[in-house]
Amino acid sequence: MRIFLLAIALHSCSFLTAQQIAIIPQPASVIVGKGSFTINASTQIKFEGSGLENSANFLNDYLKKIYGFNLATTTKSAQKNVIVLNYERMDNPIAGAYRIDVTGSSVYIAGDNAEGVFYGIQTLIQLLPVELSKSLAIPQVKIEDHPRFAWRGLHLDVSRHFFDVDFIKKYIDFIALHKLNYFHWHLTDDQGWRIEIKKYPKLTETGSCRDGTIIGRYPGKGNDSIRYCGYYTQDQVREVVKYASDRYVTVIPEIEMPGHASAALTSYPYLGCTGGPYHVQQTWGVFSDVFCAGNDSTFQFLQDVIDEVIALFPSKYIHVGGDECPKTAWKKCPKCQKRIHDNNLKDEHELQSYTIRRMEKYINSKGRQIIGWDEILEGGLAPNAAVMSWRGEKGGIAAAKEHHTVVMTPTTYVYLDYAQKRNEDSVVIGGFLPIETVYNYEPLPKELTPEEQKYIFGVQANIWTEYTGNPAKLEYMIFPRASALAEVAWSPKEQRNWSEFEKKLPVQFKRYELWKTNYSKAYYDLKASILPDENNSGLLWKLETKFPNAQIKIDGLGNSSSLYNTPVHVTQNVSLTANCYLQNQLVSSATQNFYLNKATGKKITLTNPPAVEFPGNGGAFGLINGAVSKKYGNFSEWLGWPGGDMEALIDLGKDESLSKINIHTLDQKRGRFYAPSYVEVFVSSNGTDFKSVGKTSSFVVDQDNIGDMTVTFATTAARYIKVFAKNAGTIPEGQPGAGNAARMLIDEIQAE
Repeated sequence: MRIFLLAIALHSCSFLTAQQIAIIPQPASVIVGKGSFTINASTQIKFEGSGLENSANFLNDYLKKIYGFNLATTTKSAQKNVIVLNYERMDNPIAGAYRIDVTGSSVYIAGDNAEGVFYGIQTLIQLLPVELSKSLAIPQVKIEDHPRFAWRGLHLDVSRHFFDVDFIKKYIDFIALHKLNYFHWHLTDDQGWRIEIKKYPKLTETGSCRDGTIIGRYPGKGNDSIRYCGYYTQDQVREVVKYASDRYVTVIPEIEMPGHASAALTSYPYLGCTGGPYHVQQTWGVFSDVFCAGNDSTFQFLQDVIDEVIALFPSKYIHVGGDECPKTAWKKCPKCQKRIHDNNLKDEHELQSYTIRRMEKYINSKGRQIIGWDEILEGGLAPNAAVMSWRGEKGGIAAAKEHHTVVMTPTTYVYLDYAQKRNEDSVVIGGFLPIETVYNYEPLPKELTPEEQKYIFGVQANIWTEYTGNPAKLEYMIFPRASALAEVAWSPKEQRNWSEFEKKLPVQFKRYELWKTNYSKAYYDLKASILPDENNSGLLWKLETKFPNAQIKIDGLGNSSSLYNTPVHVTQNVSLTANCYLQNQLVSSATQNFYLNKATGKKITLTNPPAVEFPGNGGAFGLINGAVSKKYGNFSEWLGWPGGDMEALIDLGKDESLSKINIHTLDQKRGRFYAPSYVEVFVSSNGTDFKSVGKTSSFVVDQDNIGDMTVTFATTAARYIKVFAKNAGTIPEGQPGAGNAARMLIDEIQAE
């Protein structure tokens, strides 16, 4: 019911009229004139160059589907009531530049190539009114535009959950409508092999099916025991590739190697180090059974697969995965150890590099190049490889410095399987990624020189589908964040402006509704933030809403609801709920439980700042803001130190009687999260002379892998508290992410 009411509310708020321009991504130049041009059933589309049929057909298909009519096409001269498509030379290093001139009698769209004209059509579509009509008035306007990045990508994992060809085509249309141009199709993984390989029929006969799926968030609450299958025939793949090509979208296939291989090993057990038995995985995670890198038959298999993949996909790049490959099986495998010895390799990490390099050499011999996740840097990067930097920007920076092509796709900014709401209403993989964060991403790292930045080929958003099993949920997860990505990928940096983008969102939401597409309305959710009280006497709970003329009422302060006007002063443990009403209809809610202690709201400093991907809610203040996370998955409250230690200094303002310090932390090895190896507490009355009062290595789980590490000591008086948490260090073999730095997350320090 709440979603229905919110949809009504969105329709009732007309922030922009039909004549105002709301183009996403923002063009390089827009000059608005006076008056309008009207498209109706008698309007014609005129070609002034060959090869423009795709653009005309796309426009006509859109008009027919959305507005119920299409237009006649002609190559004859026409002066009025016409949309002219033409070529013009434009000086832009990246293909796709175009210009539009809308007058009272015609629309003129010119591109530097057919792709540019097609992008002009996408802009024309965004000039159309978002109300249904047979007469479509668009404003008179002059637009000149060009793409910023050559790679503007959107990824889809179809291994965890399968999506049929009809939806894949719809997904490609989403890509095209946003002027994106790469579709990264993740086709193989532990949970299912999704592409027909004729030489190895068992890959789809056996590997495309799993015998059940976990229920709920990993590790799950049981298994549904429902056989889950799906794959694409080669004819279907060709159909998708052609469909994408007509929309100037390049399809990049991903065939995982050497890890994420359970489905392939189940189909052909000889490809593994032990010979099995194996099974297609029914849960999520990283699994130790990987392709045997010491077995020549493994490379023959991978080469045969690549041969058929290359025949289907004309893309320059073939994605080979290369991520999350445990080395446990290789360490125990005599063949793998022999391969290491015979090739003078240092260790199993160099064996992974050997595998990638060998496959790269083969793929290069076929006239193609490889691209892989940033783990392919480990043990030495293959000579011609391109890198997708997903574990932050570090891998991309390193690759660009070595003059390798890089696509930036860091989890912190562009992983669309992360939550859009602080309290999602369905299960997601975790993390918190609001649309503002996506929009504000800058793909060119400051650590690179201008010359090195030239190797940043573009940006891509990814969506993994462990918890996304149907089209409606997938659409909800990508929109409106994919629209924010489009502006990051296309628009000139100087033209990007969050406040201006916000003004366009209501119209964009109406476009989604015209498309009959699901989308998240989290943008309109109440935004709640916790602030320190200037008088050092508690906390302030601040609430904001994007709805104009909305009313916010607070429950939990007394026996009745209170109308919100100013931030709520919190001085004791309390549970507060805020309800936002628009025209007496509930449109959004927020709840916050506060747990106050002697450290709450006090002054805090950190010796070692948290990582950018885990900044916490309010930075260091988030460690003493009275908000304690009780559920795994929403990391908005957590501060994180991947590979680093935490040292926090808290000034209580005066001497207080203390006997216990508690830190709230997390130990979830699937996500590479480890509780500190130990926590030590120091106290001082003058801020200079500190003494240790205790140390603990004990982690006590509360629920959902979340728990506490508590240091108790004899009652002592102190004004200053120093809390040191030691990172667990390198992730051990046999665990997901083995060999990488452990992530240490802390979300609250409590003093009693």
